[in-house]
Amino acid sequence: MAEHNTDRGYLLDNRQSEAGIRFGALSELFDPVTFRHVDRLGITAGMRCWEVGAGSASVPLGLAERVGPTGAVVATDIDVSWTRNVGSGVIEVLRHDVAADPPPPGGFDLVHARLVLVHVTDRAEALRRMVQALRPGGRLLLEDADPGLQPLLCPDESGPEQRLANRLRSGFRDLMAARGADLAYGRTLPRLLREAGLEDVQADAYFPITSPACAVLEAATVRQIRSRLVAAELATDEEIDRHLANVSTGRLDLATAPMVSAWGRRPSGLSLE
Repeated sequence: MAEHNTDRGYLLDNRQSEAGIRFGALSELFDPVTFRHVDRLGITAGMRCWEVGAGSASVPLGLAERVGPTGAVVATDIDVSWTRNVGSGVIEVLRHDVAADPPPPGGFDLVHARLVLVHVTDRAEALRRMVQALRPGGRLLLEDADPGLQPLLCPDESGPEQRLANRLRSGFRDLMAARGADLAYGRTLPRLLREAGLEDVQADAYFPITSPACAVLEAATVRQIRSRLVAAELATDEEIDRHLANVSTGRLDLATAPMVSAWGRRPSGLSLE
């Protein structure tokens, strides 16, 4: 998801060239997790799905495979740069702000958002609108990061390279928090779904470490936020160059923040007020 306000909103602008690299790494890391949950929830032919903050095309395409030609996938984002070319008879791509715009019409069997709400300032309103969009019996699947649960890029802080990596990750978290990101949001998802009136709420978490995709994601992320780290005096250009060189060796055991997945079902009597 992307917002273009320079002071608030999403730190990692989808318009930057590194965004495509990040999307590829995120897909490699998290698509298997997402679709394990989607399949467990029974998303099949003929269903309607809303992918919130689609970012890239991988999740809309995977949903389209499952719902088939008789189903529908609505993929929305504030910035549709990376999804606008995947629209088809099944996939509809819309520019949309989940916290400000009415939900797409028609009602949905599945509403899904991955690594989106942690960056949205008005998370409560966004969640309310997603619940509102569910058909009776429809499922909401939210997947979001919780950097506060595991704040280290290198959990095994065994040397100067790892200490530098963790200091730069701390700077990244500072930049996110300054823009309104909730660094402890993931852990709250099960409670928030219950408070929204959903039933059969469950959750799990995934914590990748030492995957080649973690290194690709880290390098692209640091390149995207490099100027902001330097401007905020959180790192020097020399430190960033040294860190990127360390990452490129493949010898750092890099992690991502845990991604918490939580899901629940809208009961038939749930009021949308």
